Amino acid sequence: MTILDRMLFFSFIRAFCICLISTLSLYIIVDLFTNIDAFADRSEGLVGILRNIAGYYGYRSLQYADRLSEIIVLLAAMFTIAWMQRSNELLPLLSAGVSTHRVLRPIFFGAMVMFSLSAINQELIIPRIADELLKDRDDPRGEREVYVAGVFDSSGVQIEGVRAQRKDMSVEGFFVVLPETPASSMFHLSSERAYWIPAREGVAQSGGWLLTRTTPAVLEKAWKHPAIEPARDPGRYFLKVKECDFATLTRNPKWFGYASTEKLYEMLDKSEGGRLAPVAVTFHMRITRPLTSMLLVVMGLAMILRDQTRPVFISAGMCLIACALFYLAIFGCRFMGNSEFLPPALAAWAPILMFGPFAVSFYDAMHT
Repeated sequence: MTILDRMLFFSFIRAFCICLISTLSLYIIVDLFTNIDAFADRSEGLVGILRNIAGYYGYRSLQYADRLSEIIVLLAAMFTIAWMQRSNELLPLLSAGVSTHRVLRPIFFGAMVMFSLSAINQELIIPRIADELLKDRDDPRGEREVYVAGVFDSSGVQIEGVRAQRKDMSVEGFFVVLPETPASSMFHLSSERAYWIPAREGVAQSGGWLLTRTTPAVLEKAWKHPAIEPARDPGRYFLKVKECDFATLTRNPKWFGYASTEKLYEMLDKSEGGRLAPVAVTFHMRITRPLTSMLLVVMGLAMILRDQTRPVFISAGMCLIACALFYLAIFGCRFMGNSEFLPPALAAWAPILMFGPFAVSFYDAMHT
């Protein structure tokens, strides 16, 4: 990298940090003053309130940076080019025979670095803190009852529930439908409360659900199922499952937005039932996200530098309008893919097919 490349690269990094910190600070201030009562409801004293606020927005900051990484990178690139034009640094470079494409090279390199960090955040960090991101402001310790979804285990067992508590990982109104086997017919169990027992090495009854006050209280001797282990006390059973743990049963309907791409692929690779169109659209958009991100930056900078005699504020405004149309196309294609009007792969690639030729033509038409 030449001296000019290093100057532009660090100018871009500085602009990115300024945009990220300013927009993140604005988000925290507005959201905090709007929901300050929610933080104070379940917190004890000033220290508890501050701890709740710091924990909530600490995790949300990583999510915010992931969702707006493309916009912030584009703003940083726009500010870097605008500052060069304002300081009359671009015209001497063009007069010296340096093309505009060559000037933009360190900015594109900086954008790829930021997008790489965003991908690391998306694939490694956000899946680990997904449980914290799903907590409400006024429920920092997970004491509130949560939604319970009906789930099919890969062993064929269907599990449903009424309400759950994160604190003790229990489900009230726990219903189990056991599939038909050569040795027994389909069977139903109804438990007043079931507790999730995490898997422990050397412990037989672990990695499953402990059912209490279950109906029927005693199973017939002729009835057997490999997933059910009767306990000594009447009404108590242990249900062995493969995937239906507490997190799976109580996860948010949009949980897959926080999952890694590998996890999405594993879910799509299974032959289980369910409406998987939103998961498939999310998976394909994860694959195309690096390309759409760079396409947005190329299109935005090309619109600014295509006519360098035009006032920079007008060029920036046109760039933001094109960016809004680009995101509108992405959200529209996502909606049509989730609603199964478009195949998931086409929903992910359609924005690139629509805006890719414009970006390439604008970039080629830049004054060099």
